[in-house]
Amino acid sequence: MAGPPAHEVPVDQARAGHEAETAHLSGPGEEVAEVRDLEIPSAAGAIPARLYRPEGEDPLPLVVYLHGGGWMLGSIESFDTVLRALANAAGVAVLSVGYRLAPEAPFPAGLDDSICALRWAAAEARTLGADPERLAIAGDSAGGNLATVVARRLRDDVPLRAQVLIYPVTDAGCNTASYREFGERHGLTAASMQRFWNLYLDGAEGLQPDASPLRSDDLAGLPPAFVLTAGFDVLRDEAEAYVEALREAGVEVRHSRYAGAIHGFWRWLAVTKLARAAVDEVAGELRARLA
Repeated sequence: MAGPPAHEVPVDQARAGHEAETAHLSGPGEEVAEVRDLEIPSAAGAIPARLYRPEGEDPLPLVVYLHGGGWMLGSIESFDTVLRALANAAGVAVLSVGYRLAPEAPFPAGLDDSICALRWAAAEARTLGADPERLAIAGDSAGGNLATVVARRLRDDVPLRAQVLIYPVTDAGCNTASYREFGERHGLTAASMQRFWNLYLDGAEGLQPDASPLRSDDLAGLPPAFVLTAGFDVLRDEAEAYVEALREAGVEVRHSRYAGAIHGFWRWLAVTKLARAAVDEVAGELRARLA
């Protein structure tokens, strides 16, 4: 698509571009049985959320979803299409969380909101028509980063059956081979990722495990993971390194690389069959884990 990359424009313009991209690349969403906008109470103020419920008898499994966008972009609206598709394909309720974004609310605000949202979802599952014993967390890119940190932080408090990580950010180092190979092309650039990290961290230590989960030495006992990566993505190598770190910690993990895909393809259902294939693969993983 035409236009400057995210690191070259003001934040509000980058956000508007992300929303415009959604209309073109994601297309209209599928009908689902119910869509409900909610507010999750927190000490920092209400967290917006949206619940998608497919056809099916209560209680349904529940997936808490944290959207991507470099902790700066993205919204409940810009992930509406793909989450409708996921809810229908997996037969699960999906709770999309509108966590706070940088630079207005830097680290750890988005992480705090995400932790609060999962705690709330587990406590309120029955009122949502969901089964509190069949919970999973999922996210893409920056949301994948948040999802796996939340899974670790709440490992002993909220029993999760699965974590689904779609081309997750796992390390602030930004120095892998995939960064060097794809850092100036294919949409998500190294410069954009550096801007995202700078605004998100706002001076905080980037290599701490709550920001860079690949740096954690405490991954044992995490829920089974499914990790999806894109072959032409600056984040590919750090995400796949995280797969190996999970395996070394004894965590059950399955990895799927979409060799011809670029970062962001997961939600581009209007323009690539790979997006539909990814949704169906993630849905199959969730059905198996949450049956």
